[in-house]
Amino acid sequence: MERQGNIRIASENMMPIIKKWLYSDKDIFLREIVSNASDAITKYKKLVSLGEAAEDGHYQIVVTTDDKAGTLTVEDNGIGMTAEEVEKYITQIAFSGAADFLEKYEKAGGEGIIGHFGLGFYSAYMVSDNIGIFTKSYREGSTGVHWQSDGNSTYTIGDCDKETRGTKVVMHLAEGEKEFARESEVRKLLNKYCSFMPYEIYLNPKSDEELNKDVKEGEERKKNTPVNTTEPLYLKQPKDCTEEEYKDFYRHTFSDFNDPLFQIHLNMEYPFRLKGILYFPKVRKQVELERGQVKLYCNQVFIADNIKEVIPEFLMLLNGVIDCPDIPLNVSRSFLQNDAQVQKIAKHITKKVADKLKELYRDDKEKYENCWNDLATFVKFGCVKDDRFYDQVKDIVIYKNLEGKYVPLSSMFGEEVSEEDAKNGKAPQAVYYVSDEKKQAQYVKMFKDAGLDAIICDTYIDPHFISYIEYKNPTRVRFLRIDADIAGALKEAGEENADEAKEIAGIFEKYLEGKHVKVTTERLKDADVPAVVNVSEFMRRMSEMNSFYMMGDSAADVTLVVNLNSAAVQGLKGAGEEAQKLSVLQIYYLAMLAYKQLSPEELAEYTRNQTELIKKYLQG
Repeated sequence: MERQGNIRIASENMMPIIKKWLYSDKDIFLREIVSNASDAITKYKKLVSLGEAAEDGHYQIVVTTDDKAGTLTVEDNGIGMTAEEVEKYITQIAFSGAADFLEKYEKAGGEGIIGHFGLGFYSAYMVSDNIGIFTKSYREGSTGVHWQSDGNSTYTIGDCDKETRGTKVVMHLAEGEKEFARESEVRKLLNKYCSFMPYEIYLNPKSDEELNKDVKEGEERKKNTPVNTTEPLYLKQPKDCTEEEYKDFYRHTFSDFNDPLFQIHLNMEYPFRLKGILYFPKVRKQVELERGQVKLYCNQVFIADNIKEVIPEFLMLLNGVIDCPDIPLNVSRSFLQNDAQVQKIAKHITKKVADKLKELYRDDKEKYENCWNDLATFVKFGCVKDDRFYDQVKDIVIYKNLEGKYVPLSSMFGEEVSEEDAKNGKAPQAVYYVSDEKKQAQYVKMFKDAGLDAIICDTYIDPHFISYIEYKNPTRVRFLRIDADIAGALKEAGEENADEAKEIAGIFEKYLEGKHVKVTTERLKDADVPAVVNVSEFMRRMSEMNSFYMMGDSAADVTLVVNLNSAAVQGLKGAGEEAQKLSVLQIYYLAMLAYKQLSPEELAEYTRNQTELIKKYLQG
């Protein structure tokens, strides 16, 4: 017998607001409905374990699409419901839960609820204009119950002829939402939200007769294949997993056919439950460093990608799956950010990543070095973003030197400079670096010839990272680009002839007037180089920062260091004015070419000067 009832919550006022807020995430309805089905099976299995219900060998969830009828159906063989339970859990609790969800969403001030959990059964009305429930309780003597409502103020409830235990939810899709009646669209959503749910999920399964109509006698009979994996790899103990299984799981989960470098298997039960696998991917292009994908799950149900309140930001460069049932779901992002338990989880994940890197460095340094090009940006970014991570990995940050060998950055630090020594002019240990080996080739050669070393800092994060290292170790290290202190690094020991230096400097200043360049003289170890450009490290960094933030052109101050050991420079002393001018400009532009790309105007003048020199040479 069918009767009509009233929904006590004023639900007709809620749905327009919820639809507006969750417009771009309305597909979560399928996760909510399938999760309810999974919970129903779990409840039944609990009763079985208590001896209060009979064992059922095959628990499953069946999802059916009907493009013509415009319906989507989710059916489980879980605990089922009586008429009284339907009125309690669907008419009262589900709709009250939606009202609570709405209230929390409003309090969140537009931040949203993490994963939009908490809406439950009511979420189906985001895409449906009418929903029918057909259910039968596990209790002996129970009869089938049919509930129907458009989600507004009334519903109907009565008997139905359902014979098997469990619940079937039939969603009559609204206009504009018929895409959810297409198998391809639903398969995509099941893969997104339900890939690891604990019970097999079948999408539009075929009957045994239909599946095997072409199978000959003696051949293996076909079976329906679930769309999900009920026991994902991350639930296993690490000792029970093989390298090939890790790789297969990675390829399947992230659609990446390149093997990862290595992985970290998280498995913790106390003081919080945490399981998962984090992969270090191979990086083929610089742009791929921008974003990895860390999928967050709760009890094998997908919540969201890259939740920075739970997963430290720098770990987003990795690919991974993390399942943590202890994360509060129906809360705002700001609540998560300040939750002590969540902070502990984030710290634990960070520590496990650092421990894995240190273990690899300690046990297989060759592999660590081979992986470093792919790891470097991640490690450096992690240090800059998280002081605790820096403290854990600072001794395993490595750089290539001019010989192509890796050296730990910390090994280059000097002894701490005391405050008194600093007042007397003593500076922290200088570490020279190369930001572009091709552009700075002349400086590299001079350093090698002089037996000096430098490190290669040629990634986009290196300028930020070395500034961070200087900030953390202000009395032990300072970084100078290889062209920033040529005189200090490469000058020859001994006294300089002051009169000679003054004469040579005067010649260069005379013909370089208007070039906005300061001239100094030194006796450099390499006599083949007549002059080099020297740029203050501080001024160059300021110039680069202004350029980065588009604060206008503020070119760094350029100093031309003239080499008094050069025969070409010494030859200027007795030359005529024209020869001096042509030679000075030639030496200047050769030094500038080794430092940077010339402007069109500079290149034109350099070409004219070069032509004049050739003419003079040919004329004898």
